[in-house]
Amino acid sequence: MNLVFVLLLVAAAIAGAVRGDIKAVGQGAFDGASQGVTLAIGLIGVMALWLGLMRIAEKAGLVEKLARAARPIFRPLFPGIPDGHPAISAMLLNIAANMMGLGIKAMEELEKLNPTPGTATNAQVLFLAINTASLQLVPTTVIALRAAAKSTDPAGILLPTLMATVCALTVGILAARLLERVWK
Repeated sequence: MNLVFVLLLVAAAIAGAVRGDIKAVGQGAFDGASQGVTLAIGLIGVMALWLGLMRIAEKAGLVEKLARAARPIFRPLFPGIPDGHPAISAMLLNIAANMMGLGIKAMEELEKLNPTPGTATNAQVLFLAINTASLQLVPTTVIALRAAAKSTDPAGILLPTLMATVCALTVGILAARLLERVWK
């Protein structure tokens, strides 16, 4: 990734030199860096709020209650994970964080169950598919970005985001289950 950024920087410098406007390239880099820092600082509050709420939910035992409530859904999806294993709670916490737009302890817990470490199990692949689909109930990061960009309706993306991520989640689960049967 570092190479990609270096190549982009070099390409911008060359393009600026060819156009005779190298000063604009430098100014653009500094302006972009300044905007990036401003945006990151603005997102800290949103991230701190949701991470704090998730930590409170975990400490209050809500994650365990959610794990018990989600058991009928998770049992058929993850039959290889023993009942009461910490991997279930870790996966639910991670998925809940993703649902709130935050975004992996779960993979560490699943790796403890892995009979061949370093090779993904079906449970790890399925969890990765679910995690990558990232069902978004409240896309707080995107809403915060839209608000920072002075959008007139920053939350106007709630329904389209929910619909798109439900579709992605469904396709991810189906693909993982289908491929699980193909590559045993």
